[in-house]
Amino acid sequence: MKTLFWLQTGACGGDSLAILSAEAPSFEQLFASCGIELLWHPSLSHAPMKRFDALIENIASGAQKLDILCVEGSVVTAPRGTGLYDSYRGRARMEITRALARRANIVVAMGTCASFGGVHAASPNPADCIGLQFDRETPGGLLPADWRAGSGLPVINIAGCPAHPHAMTQTLEAIAQDLPLALDPLNRPAAFFSTLAHQGCTRNEYHEYDVEDLELGGRACLFYNLGCQGPLTQAVCNSDLWNGVNSKTRAGVPCFGCTAPNFPRETDLFATAKIGDIPLRLPVGVERARYMAYKNLARAAAPARVRNKKMDV
Repeated sequence: MKTLFWLQTGACGGDSLAILSAEAPSFEQLFASCGIELLWHPSLSHAPMKRFDALIENIASGAQKLDILCVEGSVVTAPRGTGLYDSYRGRARMEITRALARRANIVVAMGTCASFGGVHAASPNPADCIGLQFDRETPGGLLPADWRAGSGLPVINIAGCPAHPHAMTQTLEAIAQDLPLALDPLNRPAAFFSTLAHQGCTRNEYHEYDVEDLELGGRACLFYNLGCQGPLTQAVCNSDLWNGVNSKTRAGVPCFGCTAPNFPRETDLFATAKIGDIPLRLPVGVERARYMAYKNLARAAAPARVRNKKMDV
């Protein structure tokens, strides 16, 4: 039985809400049949706060075993590195996080805020927010880049705003079963961050033929004009649909690239930066010269049903 303690720092609670919609396994199944004991969750635990206080003290002293520490939310370090803008009973939560991480066998950053700083770390970052082991794209956050948990693993970054429900529960299930966990260069579980949000998108045919929407509400591609980051973003949103039925692009909203360390981008999220007709950032693996030649031909070859935007999404 693995013990799990869930700590919220500078958070909106979105990852806690998202994980409740997981189905394979569900959040409840993690505790009922996957061998995890929930010591504490700030929204789901019904014990009084003195239980929370006792757990922190016992974990920090080594009296209580902690196998999995889940942290949700960015780490607030202001003012002047004290972290007291986000405190609990006069103690900075960043110090509580650090104390628990020292004792944890595995530390998991739930969401982009805990992983990289996220929304709270966007410019001008008034609370000097950082991630657990990254500061946006830069290795090293609250914990140095070479820090390792008791298992020998770095902080496992389950990025997303919020993180995908199954990325969270299936990663926790693998940890509970002591399965090997391959990580990508950003310490994200490779199983959920090796494919693009673009894959499985119902607008892909429009993308291939360079048929573009100029405003929201249409059925064509959102990448060329409306800022969609799907062809650049590692995520499973269109291959493992949210609640089994939908995704942002299927609902007509551009992918904002929320699993990336530079999220949110310091630009208009609903516009594509371009030179002429060519996006500054091309889809992953696409060379600029080949892209320019291919897209001109693709647009000319688009069948009428695509040009007329008749395909249902």
